[in-house]
Amino acid sequence: MAEYKVIFHIDENDKWNLLLKNVSNLLNATDGEEVYIEVLANSEAVKYYAPSQNFNTDIETMKNLHKKGVKFVACNNALAAHGIQKENIIEFVDVVPAGVLELVKKQNEGYAYIKP
Repeated sequence: MAEYKVIFHIDENDKWNLLLKNVSNLLNATDGEEVYIEVLANSEAVKYYAPSQNFNTDIETMKNLHKKGVKFVACNNALAAHGIQKENIIEFVDVVPAGVLELVKKQNEGYAYIKP
């Protein structure tokens, strides 16, 4: 059985719907195979993780993907730059110190990089 490791990188708010569809499509295409998926948001895209920012966040789709093992991550530097407190983001989103470092680490671990 194949094992896939993928990090999806998003830094633009207008790409969220596309990204979530890409993640769903990947999960459907790899049904029954071992898949590790992380979604990393930095720059303005971290605003999507804060419901108070009024981006019509598709929390239901994100919850369903999270239940299937998808890890959602926010860059702490970007949160700080946009004045968003960690306690004001969706509860299942993890925070990493620097998004760019997270990308480097995951690629070093063999994760494929996708940026819709």
